Amino acid sequence: MPALMRKLRTIPLLVAAGACLSLVSLPGLAHADDTLGDHTQNSNQPGPKGDSSPDGTISASASGVVFDRSKNGSGNSVGPVTSTTSWTPPACWYAPKYTPDQLKAYLEPIWQAGSTGDQWDATQRDRYVKGHPYKDFNKDKSDKGYWWDSYVDKDFPPGWDKCNEPIFWVDKGDPPPANVANAVTPEILAGLAYKEIRVPSTKVTLAPANTTKVNLPTWAWLDGAQFKPVSVTASVPVLGISATTTAEPMSLKIDPGTADAETYPSSGVCQISNGSIGEPYAKGKANQTPPCGVKYLRSSGTGSYQLRATISWKISWTGTGGTGDRLPDGTFGATQNVTVQEIQAVNR
Repeated sequence: MPALMRKLRTIPLLVAAGACLSLVSLPGLAHADDTLGDHTQNSNQPGPKGDSSPDGTISASASGVVFDRSKNGSGNSVGPVTSTTSWTPPACWYAPKYTPDQLKAYLEPIWQAGSTGDQWDATQRDRYVKGHPYKDFNKDKSDKGYWWDSYVDKDFPPGWDKCNEPIFWVDKGDPPPANVANAVTPEILAGLAYKEIRVPSTKVTLAPANTTKVNLPTWAWLDGAQFKPVSVTASVPVLGISATTTAEPMSLKIDPGTADAETYPSSGVCQISNGSIGEPYAKGKANQTPPCGVKYLRSSGTGSYQLRATISWKISWTGTGGTGDRLPDGTFGATQNVTVQEIQAVNR
């Protein structure tokens, strides 16, 4: 994070694991601000309330978004999918953040401290207090809308600083101003949910296991029970919008870790069939060609080859109002050591 942002005022709140960090972006000023109103369980403020299920699958976040991860991949051997294209999840977006009282409580201490300069403070008072265009933080409309502001992905990926509109007001039921790009929509929520997707690791079962022989076909397969569709739902309850992003396993790609090898099939891509990836080896199949596997043509010597297995996932989303579409496919892989030995011949 830039040094300036680390030094600026931060307001603490409850942030659930995996939540995105918010950023108040005012022209000419960056604030590392985590606030979305009062996140106490009994508050009447917009957005999530800061409570979560015991297993953490449903959680509020500082992004103004609630994630339901109850149908996501779980356990220690899961990880995020990586897009197969240049597409990336949204780096920043706009959503409701403050009630009138909350905005006043946020801005007035900054003005009183004078840390942003008299001219800047005067401009802001003119905008939010003196009626150009808002008067007294819109307190007379407290039950009719919310102040919207920008949020930023906690990792600050490229593009995080593109959301630099000043805080603006939106009446309940109205769309945000047409000139505001990245105002939260089901499609944006789908992208945020994409980043939360977790899928199983891809350590394949091999036969022979771990150590094989030169020119001996090695069978490879994965536990089909682990590889089933997973999904994450992202929502903004105060707006009544949501999107569910779903990842479905498509295929397994095997990279033997050396050019001195052949794969089965020759493309190295094993399609998923009836929920299974590859076929377990069984006694009596020694002379058969495995539907998914590898044959090493050279010994690994005193070391081992790094076999990499990567699953491709088809990703799509459905959202409020009948919206939905495909998102770029994702991949997640893992490597494992395979020792390859020469077949010893005995001369008599």
